[in-house]
Amino acid sequence: MRQIPLLFAALSIVLAAIAQTGLNSLPEVEFSQLSQRDPNPLGERALSINPTQWKHGETEHYIYHFAHSYVATPISVEAEFHYRVVAKELERDHSQGSLFILRNPEQKFSGNLLGHEIVHLVLHRFYADGIPCWLNEGIAQYISKSAHASYQRARGYISKPHSEAIATEEMIPLATLVRLTRPPSDRVETFYDESERLVRFLVATDKPSFLALLDALGRHQPFETALPRIYPAKFATVATLEEKFREYAAKDFGTSLQQAEE
Repeated sequence: MRQIPLLFAALSIVLAAIAQTGLNSLPEVEFSQLSQRDPNPLGERALSINPTQWKHGETEHYIYHFAHSYVATPISVEAEFHYRVVAKELERDHSQGSLFILRNPEQKFSGNLLGHEIVHLVLHRFYADGIPCWLNEGIAQYISKSAHASYQRARGYISKPHSEAIATEEMIPLATLVRLTRPPSDRVETFYDESERLVRFLVATDKPSFLALLDALGRHQPFETALPRIYPAKFATVATLEEKFREYAAKDFGTSLQQAEE
């Protein structure tokens, strides 16, 4: 199993995780004794900056480069948890590469941010040539929200994943959404919410077909031809998908159920 090097420049502390694992409990490993070197040139450059400040650690799936154990320890606990969720959702168990997380230690590292970035990392390893922006961000949001809720429940909190409903008039047409190469600056929130909602809808409709669609789009097959081939009984065209999706995307919008788990 290849590891994922994680470079921690400044990360906040998750107090509950520290309580579970103990302060400074991530064992330090000499750089020369790590199971593999980070092949990422950006990682090499970062480690060359004040090299004496870096400490190193390793868990089952990750390699960590950090300055303070009390910062890396709780993150290592959560990162391993998220990895298991990502592997289960994608029905794969392999990853490698680097994850760079820069954060002010005075700010709380909360929500689904860590899981979101781990999903991006794993997707990049599976699909090195890239996948469409909506799919990349939609999967990252979908899996990380579920993972974060599960992580909170494992720590004794009542938590459900939130999927934001979208007003029908605010929706980005699917023909436009699937061609965007980056979130539109004037509709960033809608882009993320709609992408997550679309992934959730496709998975709920037929998860094996969704994974097949992911592979097809990862090979740069056009969405317009891959969709009806993989979901022939459900979506003969993108227009058919949009008609059914618009109702799903707007479900519970503006009600007290909007934040409820689907």
